[in-house]
Amino acid sequence: MSHNNKKQFGVWMDSQHATIIGRDENNEGEFKVLGHEKYTGVPGNSNENAEHNHEVTLRTKFFKEILSHMQNVDELHVTGTGVVQEQFINYLAETSQYKNVKTSECTSNKMSDEDTIAHISNKFN
Repeated sequence: MSHNNKKQFGVWMDSQHATIIGRDENNEGEFKVLGHEKYTGVPGNSNENAEHNHEVTLRTKFFKEILSHMQNVDELHVTGTGVVQEQFINYLAETSQYKNVKTSECTSNKMSDEDTIAHISNKFN
């Protein structure tokens, strides 16, 4: 199967920001930036349990906003800093619509959009 027949995406993310990369169907399958998402974070709360629950809710919202840029994902490469990539991949595995997505991950420092596109392109070519 040619890589152009698969829906391939990449995400660079840290705990505050995500850059979503995907193929441009109108440009012979070249990768491009599909969008950016920001995580707003939880304001301080005197109740630790309420703060944790709010954190989980906001993190799930962040993941759903990232996924809104991707339709019918076959393969996904996630890169970035921290542990949020693993949390995102676990979220996908627990979500029936995405549980069969082939995922890979690596760690990388913050990159420009162009460097992120090049990094994702290299992973799929």
